[in-house]
Amino acid sequence: MANPLTKFQRQILEGIPKRLPNPQTRDTAVSHAPRRVIEGVLKPDEKVLALQNALRYFPVKWHETLAPEFADELEQFGRIYMYRFRPDYPMRARAIEEYPCQSKQAAAIMLMIQNNLDPKVAKHPHELITYGGNGAVFQNWAQYRLTMRYLAEMTDVQTLVMYSGHPLGLFPSHADAPRVVVTNGMMIPNYSKKEDWNKYNALGVTQYGQMTAGSYMYIGPQGIVHGTTITLLNAGRIHGLGKDDLRGVVYVTSGLGGMSGAQAGAAVITRCVGVIAETDAESIAQRVADGYVLNENVYTNLDELIPRIEACRKAQEGIALVYQGNIVDLWERFVRDGVKIELGSDQTSCHNIHDLGYTPQGFTFEAAKALLNTDKPKFMEAVAETLRRHVAAINTMSERGTYFWDYGNAFLKEAGDAGADVFKPGTEKLALGEVSVRTSPYRYPSYVEDIMGPMCFDYGFGPFRWVCCSGKKSDLDQTDKIAADVLKAMLKEAHKSIKGQLRDNLLWIKNAKKNIPRVGSASRILYADAEGRMRIAKAFNDAIANGTLSGPVVLGRDHHDVSGTDSPYRETANIYDGSRFTADMAVQNAIGDAFRGATWVSLHNGGGVGWGEVVNGGFGMVIDGSPESDRRLHQMLFWDVNNGIARRAWARNPHALDTIQRTMKAFPDLQVTLPFIANEDLAKKALKI
Repeated sequence: MANPLTKFQRQILEGIPKRLPNPQTRDTAVSHAPRRVIEGVLKPDEKVLALQNALRYFPVKWHETLAPEFADELEQFGRIYMYRFRPDYPMRARAIEEYPCQSKQAAAIMLMIQNNLDPKVAKHPHELITYGGNGAVFQNWAQYRLTMRYLAEMTDVQTLVMYSGHPLGLFPSHADAPRVVVTNGMMIPNYSKKEDWNKYNALGVTQYGQMTAGSYMYIGPQGIVHGTTITLLNAGRIHGLGKDDLRGVVYVTSGLGGMSGAQAGAAVITRCVGVIAETDAESIAQRVADGYVLNENVYTNLDELIPRIEACRKAQEGIALVYQGNIVDLWERFVRDGVKIELGSDQTSCHNIHDLGYTPQGFTFEAAKALLNTDKPKFMEAVAETLRRHVAAINTMSERGTYFWDYGNAFLKEAGDAGADVFKPGTEKLALGEVSVRTSPYRYPSYVEDIMGPMCFDYGFGPFRWVCCSGKKSDLDQTDKIAADVLKAMLKEAHKSIKGQLRDNLLWIKNAKKNIPRVGSASRILYADAEGRMRIAKAFNDAIANGTLSGPVVLGRDHHDVSGTDSPYRETANIYDGSRFTADMAVQNAIGDAFRGATWVSLHNGGGVGWGEVVNGGFGMVIDGSPESDRRLHQMLFWDVNNGIARRAWARNPHALDTIQRTMKAFPDLQVTLPFIANEDLAKKALKI
């Protein structure tokens, strides 16, 4: 006799409840999304439409009760979240066996969705926002409930179609098709401005999925800790500040949100003195609770912080120091006092600058929130003035030797739009809408342009991640060992151009258990190329087959990768043939992954640098120890990386050219169109330039 269903399983299978749940009071114990301004965004008839759109998820007999409640949410919060329908069970990733299902692949996706909404992982869990201020898994709780029910019911010959959080339905397909296909924010190009997001998201017809929130692949701060660690190490190497660590180097940045909180962990791992400014006391408290920051290292007084910085520099101590205050006050103090700063960046949510992603100088976080809600034009004026002062201070520090880079958060773009002195001489007019197809107009490089592009992406290295579906620590530990063994073997035979990357990642995986507190699912990340991803994934699949691992493993990556994202001032910033403004690569990536064996695929407008500024694609793949999994992982992972390398090679990136040529020798059935390099002086002569 089958075991009776648990309450959790019954609720999943129920989807939209048969009885109207009681209203829920707003839980003050969790972080909530800022109020989205609705005044001037939706006209009266559009508000009516937004309400009708929300009510269509529910039986007509409930509409009289729900209509005033949802109308109140729209007026109060600028969105209809349907708080009444938030489930009463704990939101966390469970072991795969706990999910009701007819398809184990679908159960793994349910696990990943719940992990993205875990209060320990998500920034604003009750608004279904994982990170970045507006990176949503769903628009409302009805969508969550319906999606989980569909996943529980679906078979291995059906595909669930997701339209920006809305489950369009289960459609007949076949076993080799993805179980889920996700799109987020895919707009007609002329309707992809920030104002359009605010309008159409309020209407309930689209959402901002960020990079991995709306694709169910976020694994907490760990992912960006690793990327930040690699970035810092390579920034130090480029500028002669260190080889294997950054002892005695001071790195200054800002933002301790869900993504940028990782900078604290990366500072300790790289042994530099990390100084991070943050205005939101709640974000600081969360990072303390997560273990990334020690409470005694949080300062509100610059007179106390600066001597501590110098003491840590002298002791060559790897530490994260936090200034609870505005980053501009910090930079201006460094200018005034002549403090030496070697490395600098910014990780405030400037892509979400209209919704408190960046706090204006002279305001506390709470005062800034109040100003935003009462006088948005005045708020934006204060933000613009702060950006101008921010850049002015950085310019002075740069002249004194600080290496500053843009961290892909739209800081340079927003600063330029605000009239800050952030453009290269002669390119100031680009702020008015002109775009250079050859080079960035900004005086500071994107971190991809200078660091991650030429040193990682052009060689095929990017953020490969996995999740142990058993949820067991023993399985996670075993995958760490398996991955380390693969990297050791690769290091012995690797081409000299990638030995440094392999060494960095071998060191990372050896120390990950010690350096990274577990938050949410049993997950891990490292940077790997196509060969590394395939070899690690095959080793996992073999370990599942022989019982070394007790359950399936989900493979995935950040969309911030070799092939996954077209973003002209971030992921594709070091592509100089003009194609960095195209989005063929990301779209082809998602399509190609879909028919090569991905369990789910996603395609997003927006992510990292903002809505309308980037297109990115991602995947998830469940491996279960079967020969079928072995076939899929080799087919898909090879394409998923080499698509981007081939595109970068065609753009004439030297490292990518070398990489794709070596790959074609190893795989004779791969044929890539390679460029003949034209002499620039010859072209200029022909054009009489």
